[in-house]
Amino acid sequence: MSAPGGGADAAAPAPPPATAPAPAPAPAGVPLTVDEDLVRAVDFTKGDGLVSAIVQDTIDGTVLTVAYMDEEALRRTLATGRSWFYSRSRGEYWQKGDTSGDRQYVREVRIDCDGDALVVRVDQHGRGACHTGERTCFYRTIGTGPGVPAPTGP
Repeated sequence: MSAPGGGADAAAPAPPPATAPAPAPAPAGVPLTVDEDLVRAVDFTKGDGLVSAIVQDTIDGTVLTVAYMDEEALRRTLATGRSWFYSRSRGEYWQKGDTSGDRQYVREVRIDCDGDALVVRVDQHGRGACHTGERTCFYRTIGTGPGVPAPTGP
C-alpha cells in the first residue's frame, strides 16, 4: 500500500476550478436627436446651475429616481444615450450603472413648462434604479387614501 498522495492507489488530482466567463460588456447607448433650442431653454440659473431630473421607466411609467443635472450632465446624456447626473454631495459626475451595473438607456428627455425640471424616460436594465437594490427609489409609502376621482362627462 502506498502513502497517501502517492502511488497507484492515490486519487487523480482534482482539475482546477472553472472560472466564470467574463460578463459581456454593456451595450453602448444610442445618442439622442437633439432640439438645441430646447436645450438652451433649460433654466439652470434657478437651481444654482442644477435642474431636477425625474427618471421614468419608458415601459410602465414608474418614477425610478430623482437626480440632478447641470448642462454638462444633460449634454453627456444626450450625446451617449445613457443617464448622467451631477452628485451634489460628491461634487462630481456619475453615470447610472457604472458601479452597480444597473444601467439606464435614455429614450427621451423632456423639459417642463418653466424650463427648470426634466423628465428622463429610460429603459432600465438590471435590478433597478435604487442603490438599495429596489427597482425604484420610491418603494416606501408614507400614506394612502381613496382620492377623489375626476368628474366624467361634459
